[in-house]
Amino acid sequence: MAHPLKIAIFISGRGSNMVSLLEACKSPDFPAIPVVIVSNQPDAPGLQTAQKAGIATTTLVRSEYPSRKEYDSALNESLNEHGVELICLAGFMQILSKDFVEKWHNRILNIHPSLLPSFKGLDTHQRALDAGVKFSGCTVHYVRYEMDTGPIIAQAVVPVVAEDTADTLAARILIEEHRIYPEALKLVASGDVRK
Repeated sequence: MAHPLKIAIFISGRGSNMVSLLEACKSPDFPAIPVVIVSNQPDAPGLQTAQKAGIATTTLVRSEYPSRKEYDSALNESLNEHGVELICLAGFMQILSKDFVEKWHNRILNIHPSLLPSFKGLDTHQRALDAGVKFSGCTVHYVRYEMDTGPIIAQAVVPVVAEDTADTLAARILIEEHRIYPEALKLVASGDVRK
């Protein structure tokens, strides 16, 4: 097997999808290895989880940099320092700049809690319920500058039931997110995905 792909995981909160990726990466034959967890929130609980797992962490807060360009530069410097080859966004609640996304073209993955291209953006579960859809789910995709676009790598479908609330639907979809994100990462890191 070729060397495992070095990945950075970007988080803003507890990082539940980060945890599912870290678990998958523990397997000796998994084709990716986490080298740094990046957060834009210094108090993100996921940072402690990563530190306990012995993975390097870095916090870069956008407001601490005078310009977007300087922030991107600090971000790139940190990623280069760790030899990062692929970025996985896992609940990273900050829009990446066009320059950054283009620099890392086809090397940034994201997971979104809907069946894209439906329900891009926020409040996906409530919007799905309001629209009366019978199925929702989640999507792993390559990141493009336009939000929640980019080639789709994997999707999981979750039925919507009559008594669903945004919270109950979110909880069922999250289970699928934790299942398909590691699978999608494995496909990409193995070179089994056509872009």
